[in-house]
Amino acid sequence: MSLIKSISGIRGTIGGGIGDNLTPLDAVKFASAYGTWLLERNEKKAEKLKVVIGRDARISGKMISSLVSNTLVGLGIDVVDLGLSTTPTVEVAVPMEKADGGIIITASHNPKQWNALKLLNEKGEFLNGVEGEKILVIAENDAYSYAEVDDLGAYTKDRSYVQKHIDAVLDLNLVDVEAVKKANFKVVLDAVNSTGGIFIPALLERLGVECVKLYCDPNGQFPHNPEPLKEHLEDISKLVVAEKADFGIVVDPDVDRLALVNEDGSMFGEEYTLVACADYVLGELKGGNTVSNLSSSRALRDVTEKHGGSYTASAVGEVNVVIAMKETNTVIGGEGNGGIIYPESHYGRDSLVGVALFLSHLAKSGKSCKELRNSYPSYYMSKNKIQLTPSLDVDAILVKMAEKHKSEDVNTIDGVKIDFPTEWVHLRKSNTEPIIRIYTESTSQESADALADKTIKEIKEIAGL
Repeated sequence: MSLIKSISGIRGTIGGGIGDNLTPLDAVKFASAYGTWLLERNEKKAEKLKVVIGRDARISGKMISSLVSNTLVGLGIDVVDLGLSTTPTVEVAVPMEKADGGIIITASHNPKQWNALKLLNEKGEFLNGVEGEKILVIAENDAYSYAEVDDLGAYTKDRSYVQKHIDAVLDLNLVDVEAVKKANFKVVLDAVNSTGGIFIPALLERLGVECVKLYCDPNGQFPHNPEPLKEHLEDISKLVVAEKADFGIVVDPDVDRLALVNEDGSMFGEEYTLVACADYVLGELKGGNTVSNLSSSRALRDVTEKHGGSYTASAVGEVNVVIAMKETNTVIGGEGNGGIIYPESHYGRDSLVGVALFLSHLAKSGKSCKELRNSYPSYYMSKNKIQLTPSLDVDAILVKMAEKHKSEDVNTIDGVKIDFPTEWVHLRKSNTEPIIRIYTESTSQESADALADKTIKEIKEIAGL
């Protein structure tokens, strides 16, 4: 079974049976539920509702996009179709269009057989838990009613948002276009044959940056696992060195995650994309607050405190990061997977914003990419999981782990995170199977792995395994 329904949307593999995979009927059903929720939410609005949609370049995107847009039209909702786009572009377009919502058709970093519908509100932000649950209930009950012929929605295409999004990025106060142009940077871009191959080169051209393209044909045929992790990026690492480039840029299929490659082909580190951008923003603003999720590197906290700001950890999930950012008046935040959220632009992960801020930082620092990376505290992560038997009470185990380490700094807003003086461990349970995921970070890879092993041993002792 490869159909996953959650408060943030629906995700699954293409083909197969209804309700088991992401079939055309499942796409129509969930689009109907979302459109119905919008209509109920805006029932007093006199004019027709409007929804912005866009898609990444994966093979099934055009099919799913057609199904979704025509379903919304059938509900009496006007649709503005951006076509090949990015997640942050759709997020930016929703308020620009004064739309009532948005749908991004993308399975993000998942392989090409996957696709998904990601749902936005009128601010271009992901729905919260309560809103998502209402849509799931509507879908479960098939509680929709379609418009009569005279009340059908209108469908229009708008391909102008490549430039509109880039214009908005270049207008940001801390994006120093002239400094970047003077630096005469040369970069290599791996866009995994998706829409980053359209948007990032267009941005770089406006910034006067020479771009060597690798996998930038938006045909949806991903040449490697599209998640921007070290083990998937050998080709760009070699090409950066061969081209004598200043650094490499890697984005995932929907362009909301940004990873960087140093000039010698080594990884800048996905966790450190946010750290570097935050260092620049906080330095320019002379301080400010930051937020990342509990599983992100401690390096962001260190950099924030260096600039006199305050760091807050949120529960895992972009919507939780955004909530915490708004509560703490954060100037920059995001997730350690390379997701930059910059409120001056919008409350969503945006690789275009990340690229522009990083280039400004690099140009004004006078350092090489690797020198900049080496200027930050070095932490190392280990990610593991422990399989438990279905009869075990996972919540009770987590409570006992928190109690065992109560003398340390313990956070229980999302599983259990235990902060030790020089390292931390974060324990999260799976919602679908008896698994505890274990994330650790320390000052060396050996120490991170050792902390994970020690934690697994403690869990097994508590569980009687």
